[in-house]
Order: sequence, then C-alpha cells, then structure tokens
Amino acid sequence: MPELIWEGKYDDQGRPAGPPRVALPFQTIETVNQSAQERQTALESFQAGQTPEWRNRLIWGDKKYVLPSLLAEFAGQVDLIYIDPPFATGADFSYQTQVHPDDDNGNTRLTLDYTPNLIEQMAYRDTWGGGLDTYLKWMHETLTFLRELLSESGSIYVHCDWRTSHYTKSLMDNLFGYANFRNEIVWKRTSAHTNAKRCGSIHDVVFFYTHSENYTWNSDVRQAYDPQYVEQYYRYADEDGRRFMSGDLTAPTAGNAGDSSTRRFEWRGKMPSPARVWMYAQEQLEQLDSRGYIFYTRNGFPRLKHYLDEQNGLALQDIWSDVEAIRSWHSEQVSYPTQKPEALLERIIRASSDPDALVLDCFCGSGTTAAVAEKLGRRWIAADLGRFAIATTRKRLLAIPEVKPFQVQNLGRYERQAWQSAELEQDYRAFLCQLYRAEPIGGYSWLHGVKGGRLVHIGGVDAPVALDDVEKAVAEFNAAAGSGAVGVDILGWDFGLEVDTEARDLARAAGVSLRLLRIPREVMDAKAVAAGDIQFFELAALTLESSVNRRQRKVTLTLADFVMPPDGVPAAVRQSVTHWSQWIDYWAVDWDYRGDTFNNQWQSYRTRQEPQLRRQAFHTYERRGSYTIVVKVIDLLGNDTTRRLEATL
Repeated sequence: MPELIWEGKYDDQGRPAGPPRVALPFQTIETVNQSAQERQTALESFQAGQTPEWRNRLIWGDKKYVLPSLLAEFAGQVDLIYIDPPFATGADFSYQTQVHPDDDNGNTRLTLDYTPNLIEQMAYRDTWGGGLDTYLKWMHETLTFLRELLSESGSIYVHCDWRTSHYTKSLMDNLFGYANFRNEIVWKRTSAHTNAKRCGSIHDVVFFYTHSENYTWNSDVRQAYDPQYVEQYYRYADEDGRRFMSGDLTAPTAGNAGDSSTRRFEWRGKMPSPARVWMYAQEQLEQLDSRGYIFYTRNGFPRLKHYLDEQNGLALQDIWSDVEAIRSWHSEQVSYPTQKPEALLERIIRASSDPDALVLDCFCGSGTTAAVAEKLGRRWIAADLGRFAIATTRKRLLAIPEVKPFQVQNLGRYERQAWQSAELEQDYRAFLCQLYRAEPIGGYSWLHGVKGGRLVHIGGVDAPVALDDVEKAVAEFNAAAGSGAVGVDILGWDFGLEVDTEARDLARAAGVSLRLLRIPREVMDAKAVAAGDIQFFELAALTLESSVNRRQRKVTLTLADFVMPPDGVPAAVRQSVTHWSQWIDYWAVDWDYRGDTFNNQWQSYRTRQEPQLRRQAFHTYERRGSYTIVVKVIDLLGNDTTRRLEATL
C-alpha cells in the first residue's frame, strides 16, 4: 500500500517513531448535578473498594496526555469516536463571548474578542507550524491512540475539510485498514460561497471507518428527502393536500408461483400484465381502496399511494444536504466559531451506536457531541485543551433537563510531576524565578526570589498553595523588614479554598501588601518558554455575603463583589463594564463540601436566552449541624475563583 512520509516518522535506525506515551491519573475537580444520596453512595463504594457507578467525564487537557491516560482504563472499550480537529485556518482556537448588560443598569451588550492563550497557540503551532509535516505527525499520533481505544465493534468519524481530507484518508487507510473504510460523507454546510479565483467551498468531509467487519450500524436512521426529489416524485395530492407518489400494485410471477392462482385475477376491470400478479389478495385490495390508498391512472389502472407524511425518510446516503450549519438565530447557538449542529451528531450517534454505548470526542469545542450523546442516552467522554471550551460545554450540559451527573477532570499535579521529573533540566524554583523575571535569593525557607522590591514565594508542583504557606511567607517577610521589600507575591499552580479570601485578610492584618498569582500551564511547554511570553495573572477576588436562619435551617448566599484583574482583557471592554457582575459568566455552590471534590449542587449562568445572572442562592438543610459551603465562580475567560464558608444550623 502507498505510504505517506513526513519528517520524524522514522528514527535514525529507520524504525517507526511512535507517539510519546505518558499515562497519568486523572484528578476530579468537580462533580456536577449529583444528588446528596448519589454522593454518599459514591463515597461508600470508594471506601469499600468497589467499582463506582459510571460518571460521564469532561476533561480539560491536551490530547497528547489525555489519550494515553485514557488507554489504561478504556483500551478497546470506546464504541464511537467523533473528532473535529483544528483545520488549517489559523483561527481555530479564537472565539467571541458576550459581556452581558448589568442586571440593574441595562447597558448595551458588548462583544469580547478572546485571543487564545499561549498554550492553545502552541498546540496549534504543533499541528500546523511546520506545515504538512507537523500536521501528518500530529494526526498520525492522534489516530494511533484513538484506534487503540476503539472497541472491536466500534466506529470512528473524522471531520475535516478540503485542505486535509485526502491526507487524512491515507493515514486512516494505513491505521484502520482500507477494508474498514465505510464512507466519505460530504456535508453541505452552506448554500453558496463566492470566491473570485476558484469554485466556492461549501462542504466538509467526514470519514467513517470501523475497527472491524462486525460493527454497529442502525439502518433505521434516515435522512430527509431532498426538496427536488419530493417535487419530482411526490407530485400528486389528495383533496386535503396530502402529497403522495404512486407505486406499482403488481409483482413478478417468478417467486410467487404458489400465489399465482389467488393473485392473478381481474380487479376493477383490469388484469396484471403477463407474467405478473397482484401484490395483494382481493380482500386486501378492497380494504386499501376503501381507506383511500388506491390511485387510478388516466386509463383507470390501479396503483398504490405512498403518502409523504407516512415515510420515514431516505436511507442514509453519503451526501448530507439536509443538515443546516449553525446560524445566529438557532436556539442551540453558543457563540463558538467551530460549533457543529446537533442534527449532524445526532445522525452519527444514532447510526453507529446503541443506548448506553460509550462515545468519545477529544476536541469537544462547544460540547455538541457530549450534549447529543447525553440526550440520546449514551455514555460519553469529552475533552479539550481550551479552558473556555470546557466552561462552554459545562453550561451547555447543565441546560439539558435532568442531565445525568458528570465529572470535570484534569491531569493536575500528576502532569506537573511528570514534567518536573522528565523535562525540567534545572532547579524548579530557579526556573520559575527566571520566567517571572525575579532574582533568586537564598537564606529563606519560604521566600525564593525578589522582583521590583517584592519578595516572591513559589508554590510546589504537588499541592495547592495553602493558608499555612502564606502565613510562613508573610512571617519571613516581616522578619526581613530591613531588606527594603514592599510586599509579597505568592505564585501557585492552584490555591487552597481558604486562600482566596483568608490570606488577603491575614496579610491586611499584618500590614503586608500581598498578591496571589497563578502559574500558567504554559511553563511546561518548552516552545512557549522559548517564545518568551509567559504571563502570570493575579487571581480574581470574590466577596460573598451570607445569612443563616437556624430556625428554618436555611442559608442565603449573595454575590457582593467580584474584582477581576485587568490582564488579558481589552481596554475597550474594561472601560465599558459598569458593574462587577458583568465579569461573571457562571457560579455554582456545593452546600455540603466534604473535602473530596467540589460537588455542584446549585448553579446560575448566563445564556443567550437568559442573560441575567441570579446573585442570590438559597438552601434548606434537612438536619441541623455544621456545614462547609464552597462557592465557585467562572469568569468570562473561563477562569475559576473559589470561596469557602462555614455555617452552623
């Protein structure tokens, strides 16, 4: 078979260079829509060492880590894979989001143009930065993992366009086998596109392959008739307007020899032609005629009516012109540029999977695959590199009535540990000081650098920055009062739930200027580091008000303020925001946090249909006691801020 060759396909000894395989454990950072009873059952199952009940998964991470990490648990178990990987457009990670009117002032809605963060840009460059060679390498690695995940009866659909379709098919022929190629599906996504120097491009291509000959295929899935076909063949109509086409009421005598004596007779003054018989016995013909299902031609010959409204549609063909692309007025529109219509995924999922099958999409984008799989009763795993994609998908899933509980996961500290041990070639804290443009310092246990007169603490890779870390850093700052330092910067990958507010209160009481900054994931990407554009953004500050009615066992939470650092937000948008609530896109509450994972038990979020955000949440507890409450806020850029409170009832 002909073979595609690209730079790096073979090593120096001529051996195929396989994709790197770093399998890491997943961290569950949020469980969504799980009842208190389901949560308790899950905890008891875990403590007893039992296999927990299935939870659908929404994973934030790069597929180069996510896919090999999924193999440990799901090799050969995924029934259907759909991917819509980045096209060679240069803008696949960009998006626009809305800055909604303030609830009180009703100012004009604004559009926030989001520039992809550096790690997203680097991922895109890894795919297309070296031209076709890097694309082929990237796609080959991706498809290699996906083939290993696919079940014996599974199917994979790869969505691409004219730029890559012929190369993608060659890769899939080699990996999945030419014999397992089922269809090149052409999706007509728009009606016309004018191009001055070539034909307008109005279609995408979806390649359909299977793992073997024994694959799931539901032939009862149909597509709508083409309007021209309807006009041509369903050209008759009854008095009530019901359209129909006429069909033959006779059948060949061959194969019907035993029926010839009963089905060859004169009816309504007509006989079947020689070597043919009526399709039905005389009694059945009479019944059809009495029900209005017989059509008589001009010469009075009876034919059978096939009513358009009784047809299930056309058996699936390989040209899909009946699925409209997402338009601005569609109710499912979530303002994501690469969003695909639910009808497209519904057809694929219905045709190639059964209820409770496992569906995977590792470029989930706006979450169409997960949303449709959820509605059709399939299990699903959805992953994406973009934080905004995960935030968009989570909101979209929550809008589905009675959505099943699902988990939000990442690779967290395990990814950082693997990076530190395998890729970091210098001292960890010296490396972070260099990226933060701070001078390393010695002689301290909790202070590691100095920048612009501010001392710097760098959190470890293994755990979130805790309040105790801040206390010790502040204490050492006070002990170094003669150094001339004016404040402390705390850098961390993650921050403990209590740090966001309590650390600021602690520093304020000690008279210390404190800043909390997140270490971006980009520092683990050598290309991002080489580009020299690593940015450390300060955490947002969330203020909550709470009231407790002990007699009614009721707690009320009110969003009182949200201060979002201006980094990364266009100046025009910052100047136009008139109320702090406009920065918030989504917030959720775990009314009974137990130190395991954030369990989303209530949420409010903005949509195109419901742009206003509820700023109050209420909860009535079944029994008295002391409870830990955790609030999570997601801002317009998909960043999360958490706050912990205690309530005694």
